[in-house]
This record gives sequence, C-alpha cells and structure tokens, in this order.
Amino acid sequence: MPLTKKYLKTKPVCKVTFTVPAAEATTVAVAGDFNNWDTTASLKKLKNGSFKGTFDIPTEQSYEFRYVIDGEWTNEQEADRFEWNSYAATENSVIEL
Repeated sequence: MPLTKKYLKTKPVCKVTFTVPAAEATTVAVAGDFNNWDTTASLKKLKNGSFKGTFDIPTEQSYEFRYVIDGEWTNEQEADRFEWNSYAATENSVIEL
C-alpha cells in the first residue's frame, strides 16, 4: 500500500497520497489524527482496482492513521512507523511529516 508525500514550498503543508490495492473492496477510507478519525474520508476507486486519495496535511508533526476497508480496520504496511494504541488495543500506522 504505497504512501507518497509531496511537500509544498509555499505552505507548511504536505500533499499525502494514500493508495490501497483492494480490488475486492467496495469502500476504502483513511481515518487518522489529521481528519479527526473521520471514517467517511473515502478514497476513490480506480479502474485497476486500487483506491486512491490525496490529503493536504500540516507538516512538522506525526499523525496516527488506519485504513477502513469495507468496515475492517487495517494498517499501512509502508508507514513510517507504528504506535501502540491502548484504546483500540492495536498498533496504528504513523506518518511523519
């Protein structure tokens, strides 16, 4: 599940593109600190079966996030690191910006 970052020179923002290969899925969303864990932040399904979405996220911070694929929470395997979440009793993906 690739994750790409594009830093803007004119603003303290990074354009982060989330790409999730999930050909069998109906919906994929990304929820995290940067969007108040909004599970309705759906990614767009592409013709090749993957889901993709780009978010403008403030820089100089780290953010925990997870994907919600057809209601199932999952991590980004290529995250910058993982952080234990006691509330959910699992690890969250972390992106460092």
